[in-house]
Amino acid sequence: MKAFTTLSALLSAAGLAQAHYTFDRLVVNGQETRSWEYIRENTRTEKYMPTKFKNTIGKVTPNDADFRCNEGSFTNAGKTKVYEVAPGDELSMILAYGARMEHPGPAQIYMSKAPGSVVQYEGEGDWFKIKDETVCGSTADGLQDTDWCTWGKDRLTFTIPDGTPAGEYLVRAEHVGLHRAHVDETEFYYACAQVKVSGSGNGTPSPLVKFPGAYKATDPGIAFSIWAGKTEYPYHIGPDVWAGGSSGSTGNNSTPEQPDAPVPSPGQFFPSSSVLAASSVSGGAPTTLATSITSSAPSVTATEDENLEAFPTVRDDGPGASSPTPGATPTYPGPRRPKILECVERDE
Repeated sequence: MKAFTTLSALLSAAGLAQAHYTFDRLVVNGQETRSWEYIRENTRTEKYMPTKFKNTIGKVTPNDADFRCNEGSFTNAGKTKVYEVAPGDELSMILAYGARMEHPGPAQIYMSKAPGSVVQYEGEGDWFKIKDETVCGSTADGLQDTDWCTWGKDRLTFTIPDGTPAGEYLVRAEHVGLHRAHVDETEFYYACAQVKVSGSGNGTPSPLVKFPGAYKATDPGIAFSIWAGKTEYPYHIGPDVWAGGSSGSTGNNSTPEQPDAPVPSPGQFFPSSSVLAASSVSGGAPTTLATSITSSAPSVTATEDENLEAFPTVRDDGPGASSPTPGATPTYPGPRRPKILECVERDE
């Protein structure tokens, strides 16, 4: 009898932890906190699953109130601590489960001031953006996954702007996956931290938006297809970034940070960039683990990936999933998804 269930389950679980993600830890000036200590925990069965306008996973779409901080997170607000920070402090929000952001797309950081205690605040008030990250790499040869500022990172890092008025706030970190935007299934990964800003800031944050309502499925930055051979991403999702200071002035959206080169640790899986093809392992037959990296070919077509759909739940970002133009063969410049690990049954 073939017995590969355990191996398959382990590989699949590792894949989901990388293919999908959420934020669970806050870092303030280099001090890392515990999981869900200062970030509201959502109530999803699988906490790392994304929100989408179409075919969403779970109960929430970007048109729902829970899009503010994720599904059911307000029910955990009371047990979530509030971290005191000051303008100029550097914060990070880290991905849970050891994941890295390996979907192509931008990221945003928002803040919303509570009228009183943040643990009693659902986020129904105004929100302003303090950071966004889009493209950092050269796109002369076409927009690649690794050109996105967020690619390979395990966190979003930002600074509380000068002039931020004192009070308690929700801080919302969000990464947007554009790998399925061509079929109207852009993915949103997000969570909210609870902080108290000290000091005497007298700035007037702007522009202001509300969640839901800040995004539409047809917004150019959300409906952007990475499979169309584009060489730039000239958009910013949501409002402009508030520049801070004592006025309500805004600046251009944040200057992108140069991304750290992702260096996988030994044994680390990168399933959003890989396909885990596990064949049945018999009781007496040895299994060979073989690694292979795709070549840097100048052009890759969807047909080359047709045999790599072993875990469609994990690999949901290939152009072969659907085509925006019936009958067309989507192409994209350069390599996108290296095949990291495959299990091959060998009869000896």
